[in-house]
Amino acid sequence: MDRRQLLASAGALAASPALALAAVRSPFRRVRPGEAGWPHEGAWAGLSAEVGGRLVKVVSPFGSCAADPKGAACVALFTNLRNPYFIGDDLALTQTLGYTDAWTTKPSEYAVKATNAADVAVAVNFARKHRLRLVVKGGGHSYHGTSNAPDSLLVWTRAMHDIDLHEAFIAQGCAGRIAPQHAVSVGAGAIWKQVYDSVTTRRGRYVQGGGCTTVGVAGLIQSGGFGSFSKAFGTAASNLLEAEVVTADGEVRIANPRANPDLFWAIKGGGGGSFGVVTRLTLRTHALPDQFGTVQARIEAKTDEAYRRLVAHTVEFYRSMLMNPHWGEQIRFSARAVTLSMVFQGMDQKAAQEVWRPFFDWVKAAGDNYAMKARPFIIALPARKFWDAAFMGSLGGIVITDDRPGASADNTFWAGDAGQVGQVLHGYHSVWLPKGLLLPGSQGRLVDAILTAARDWGVSLHFNKGLAGAPPEALAASRDTATNPAVLEAFALAITGGEEPPAYPGIPGHEPHDADGRADATTMREAMAALKLLAPAPASYVSESDFFEPNWRDAYWGTNAARLERIKARYDPDGLFIVHHGIGSERWSPDGFTRMG
Repeated sequence: MDRRQLLASAGALAASPALALAAVRSPFRRVRPGEAGWPHEGAWAGLSAEVGGRLVKVVSPFGSCAADPKGAACVALFTNLRNPYFIGDDLALTQTLGYTDAWTTKPSEYAVKATNAADVAVAVNFARKHRLRLVVKGGGHSYHGTSNAPDSLLVWTRAMHDIDLHEAFIAQGCAGRIAPQHAVSVGAGAIWKQVYDSVTTRRGRYVQGGGCTTVGVAGLIQSGGFGSFSKAFGTAASNLLEAEVVTADGEVRIANPRANPDLFWAIKGGGGGSFGVVTRLTLRTHALPDQFGTVQARIEAKTDEAYRRLVAHTVEFYRSMLMNPHWGEQIRFSARAVTLSMVFQGMDQKAAQEVWRPFFDWVKAAGDNYAMKARPFIIALPARKFWDAAFMGSLGGIVITDDRPGASADNTFWAGDAGQVGQVLHGYHSVWLPKGLLLPGSQGRLVDAILTAARDWGVSLHFNKGLAGAPPEALAASRDTATNPAVLEAFALAITGGEEPPAYPGIPGHEPHDADGRADATTMREAMAALKLLAPAPASYVSESDFFEPNWRDAYWGTNAARLERIKARYDPDGLFIVHHGIGSERWSPDGFTRMG
């Protein structure tokens, strides 16, 4: 390079401060235990003092199992790994234990058991100063393993679970601009069961949260968030009014439509763990419908042709009768069977029965072509009882109770979610299906794709995770989030997945079945291929998607990705907050320790 070229290059750098800064910065590399730069014992002692002694050395519960896999302690551990409350109370565990050929849960070196935003800020500053991998865990439900990493410092928010209801909440700086609203403020470590207890069971209001009751509130909001009734009330993220966030510089910031509005928008679906540590959230609450209800049935077809007719009839019935705010949850299509697991709101039991009468009359009129082993189950319940542990427990078989000695009687979870607890995933795929596929001229393509997926593995259409048919106000609020805009035109999220019960490498008798996992993963991928081809630009929900998604940036955020990247550069230019397939993660090695490029 001659002098003229050198001067020209220098001038270009001077004209671009970001480029100039990048040119003089040395490559950022996180350090591991035993490497130069890893904090000495005195530094860790200082961190512990700053957080009031709430720094702990993390110990994996699987250690004792490796030494004595048939011992009482190991047997008890694998029994307890089917209890989401046991997992949630152990800072070394995650609700999913791994994903075939992708990741296995591994504990951090140290953890700060944070009780407030100040604790979090101290941990963030320590990680930045010492160039440590930083991990954040609340509910610990990430299918991609983003709430755990070895050789890291963990910020554990489990103890931050305060819940406060407001009759007339106004976000900071918004007085005179936004009308007071019914709301609830929630600490980042709370799970949805705790929030539903406070808001619905005790106060008779509704808050849009997650369907799985042990999912963490903060993680769900940052991923977008869908519950059983999202078709009526929008995504969880769209109901966020304000948040408290600790950013990479250690500052505690308020984010709402007036204060740090770009950060506020980013955490509404931009992906958990990418923009900062959310420490508190305030969510809009709604008037509670009088009743919630469910429709359960399973129809089996005797022949392939009868099954095609059943699938086609189910698709048309959904288009004409169910694509509205009253209905949510899912219909599963498997080998010659259709399983209904729907919920409803805003109508009573008689009205729900009338909606479904034509469908079941059609099945009955087909005679021997179809069989139902039990009569369709349609029931409505007082909405205020929907998350009431005592009431739901009295019905038998609907919820499972935390059976540990001394556990709260309110610690319950849906029996239908039991298979996910402590799971090792073999694979997981999702794609939003646009409502245009329900038009008469396109239904045939949709039916063909469903039949392929059902034959090869099985697929569920989650109607509450697509917003086509939602009311205008829910669509408008959800449009103002970072979630892929494809959700607004989607009538459902198609999901397929597979897992095995709790397992862990290196423990005889409890090893994951990796060969089966790989075979299952291939079958799932092939089963979903036809459905993914139906969408003009395949879009997936970040929290329920393929770990190996090749076009994850566009799939998760679509046209919102570029804006998210600009916000990431503003609030976290050095990539302190890095998670698998998160905004900015493509600049890092797979283990998050070395910057790429």
